[in-house]
Amino acid sequence: MFPALCFGCSCSHWLIPMYAWNFIFRNLREMFKLDAAEYMMSICGDDGLRELSSTGKSGSFFYLSHDDRFVIKTLRRSELKVLLTMLPSYYNHVKEHENTLITKFFGLHRITLKHGKEVRFVVMGNMFCTELHIHRRYDLKGSTYGRFTYPDKIHEGTTLKDLDLSYEFHMDWLLRESLFKQLSLDCKFLESQQIIDYSLLLGLHFRAPEHLKALLEPPDSLHKSESIPAMEGAISQGEFLIPPKGLVLLTHEPSFVSTAPGPHIRGNTLRACSVGDKEVDLLLPGTARLRVQLGVNMPAQANCKLLQNETGSAKVELFEVYDVVLYLGIIDILQGYNLKKKMEHAYKSVQSDPMSISAVEPKLYSRRFIEFLEKVFPVSPSFPTSSC
Repeated sequence: MFPALCFGCSCSHWLIPMYAWNFIFRNLREMFKLDAAEYMMSICGDDGLRELSSTGKSGSFFYLSHDDRFVIKTLRRSELKVLLTMLPSYYNHVKEHENTLITKFFGLHRITLKHGKEVRFVVMGNMFCTELHIHRRYDLKGSTYGRFTYPDKIHEGTTLKDLDLSYEFHMDWLLRESLFKQLSLDCKFLESQQIIDYSLLLGLHFRAPEHLKALLEPPDSLHKSESIPAMEGAISQGEFLIPPKGLVLLTHEPSFVSTAPGPHIRGNTLRACSVGDKEVDLLLPGTARLRVQLGVNMPAQANCKLLQNETGSAKVELFEVYDVVLYLGIIDILQGYNLKKKMEHAYKSVQSDPMSISAVEPKLYSRRFIEFLEKVFPVSPSFPTSSC
């Protein structure tokens, strides 16, 4: 779909015939179980594309297919070069690791505008293609320099950043183990390709958020529990006020789960210790059974610390606790650690803590990224979701 490309360097491997790239992308689409006709209708059909409200930091434009299955991003020349350089290795990585959390690339295309200007764009899977409403979105890098959003800029649909995140997410032990095993594999791949500036895109669906504002109190404040109004459906268990269960893990039954092709169909169903180390589906009251995969339909409990007071010798911590469904994946993987990024690192290191800035060498970036996410998804001694 695009001709032989040459980037003006002396390396002969940059001059690659179009059939080689077409072959790789065609195989990727087959691996992801995408029908060729449906793919073309999604991005080239009469319904057209929807432009997203904001462009990326790089100046790229983003579009969404009419069926929400694909994100289309325009590419700068430097990003195209990174993509084509890593493409054979990327293909091998996703072939070997079907549960990879790295952005799914489905196609690379070029259009020529009226005045002869060429625009190149890549087609990716939309990880938020779900029947559930995504109430909140985060773009997490593990760095802190400039990683916040001004309050007047926040509205519904805003993608928030690292310093805006006030939650910890607790999940089933086996689900968390699978998550970090794959994160480690994916980060090692990106490190091998000298990639930095990637993010974990995290989407949250809150289970009945208007009803899940339970305040948990420590045991020594039991005498105060009577003054806290009980939520509808909540029960008292020992010293804690427990919110009603909104998420239930069930033993996986393929006949109950939709198998329609989509951006998430490839990958294993995950196992969960809460149902005896069996493959699981997620059941939300009022919805169909959802297939739990890595990064898709992952149940968790979101804990948000409200305040911490000291009354005499007792320390009181108050939390908001929500049942959530998580959607997540690694995005923005087309930035290499080049001379420009090395200069950015040197310049910002004079002004701020070098560990706080995004532009650091790939090995350090990978380690910092994982260490940050281990705090976002801490080890939980127990996760309340259970089978029926």
